[in-house]
Amino acid sequence: MPTLSTQNRLDLLKSLHDGAVDARNGYAEAIEDAEGYGLTPLFTTMTALHQKHANELAAALHGAGQPAGNDGFFMTIVHGTFINIRALFGCLNQCILPALMNGEARNVAAYNKALDETRLPAEIRALLARQRDALLAAMHIMRTQGHASGMTVPKT
Repeated sequence: MPTLSTQNRLDLLKSLHDGAVDARNGYAEAIEDAEGYGLTPLFTTMTALHQKHANELAAALHGAGQPAGNDGFFMTIVHGTFINIRALFGCLNQCILPALMNGEARNVAAYNKALDETRLPAEIRALLARQRDALLAAMHIMRTQGHASGMTVPKT
């Protein structure tokens, strides 16, 4: 079985891991500001999903002898600021779903880019495909919530 050895493949996994950590941190920050807006269950679910993805990607990196940081990118700060501004102006309700879906669409695009790597080991390819599909399913739930509340949501 091929092993995860090229720097390009490792960089892809590290990038996906950092993205999952950022998303987890963003949703975790949003939970604190979501009280009374009806989004706490969604934010809690998405925090757990991205934590699971970060853990699985960290395990894959460790299996390849690479460290996986837990800090993510600087986007964690941006997510927190975005949520705080939305809460300040009273928009931390269903109107935030399009922004969340756009963020998840960027995550899905990163997974698709990684899956374009033709030399991924089968177990890594399966992991990434499963994680991408979980994000797509979460986006479907967000879209359904948005339509149910009368919002126009992106078809991403």
